[in-house]
Amino acid sequence: MTSLDSVLDKDGVRLTVDDAVASVTLTNPAKRNAQSPALWRALAEAGRALPGSVRVVVLRGAGKSFSAGLDRQAFAPEGFDGEPSFLDMARGSEADLDATIAEYQEAFTWWRRNDIVSIAAVQGHAIGAGFQLALACDLRIVAEDVQFAMRETSLGLVPDLTGTHPLVNLVGYARALEICATGRFVHAEEAERTGLANLVVPADQLDAAASDLAAALLAAPRDAVVETKALLSGALSRTYEEQRTAERAAQGRRLRDLAGLAD
Repeated sequence: MTSLDSVLDKDGVRLTVDDAVASVTLTNPAKRNAQSPALWRALAEAGRALPGSVRVVVLRGAGKSFSAGLDRQAFAPEGFDGEPSFLDMARGSEADLDATIAEYQEAFTWWRRNDIVSIAAVQGHAIGAGFQLALACDLRIVAEDVQFAMRETSLGLVPDLTGTHPLVNLVGYARALEICATGRFVHAEEAERTGLANLVVPADQLDAAASDLAAALLAAPRDAVVETKALLSGALSRTYEEQRTAERAAQGRRLRDLAGLAD
């Protein structure tokens, strides 16, 4: 790939690649990057389209807001053009509804692949699906004006776009329940203090901070970062002894590789 190749640009999502760094941008600032099934399909396609050379993916939202969440047109009787409305989906079978939601979730699952590190650069509103998209990434840098909120419960729904698992892991069960059940805003200071944000910066420094972090992540050899990410992402599901075993196995692979003895 040549520098700044445009790989995909459709349905409110643009993917560009600059050597080992890919940028995924939500490109509908007039609607505060509100999300739709078409946007989710484009996000999933962006994940599939990543060249193998990419090591870091930076996710941004154009304009003043990262993403204000689900486009409310989803709840209108007519839904989106060419799409079933959510009301129509609710009238279908449980199996069909489950399959549809699983398809939507694919937009949120690829960001934590072991072969990449993903960074969400978040400014302004990140509400509902927008909050869950930021949570889908490995790391989050936020502007001082960030406003996270999980509003699904306030609408009589639940967060179903993979955000509940990382939220509980980051802030703990009690705080996650309180954030979701009340739908309140989480601002920058609390986000950094509770682990939702790795770094808070002024809004005009957000892009530069994301670029600096991407460069820092590229400094270490790729295979070492991949192995380390796999170790850390699996740590919570392993016992202490299982994690020790996983560390030994990973280090053995790295040492054999460095010695030129890899399988």
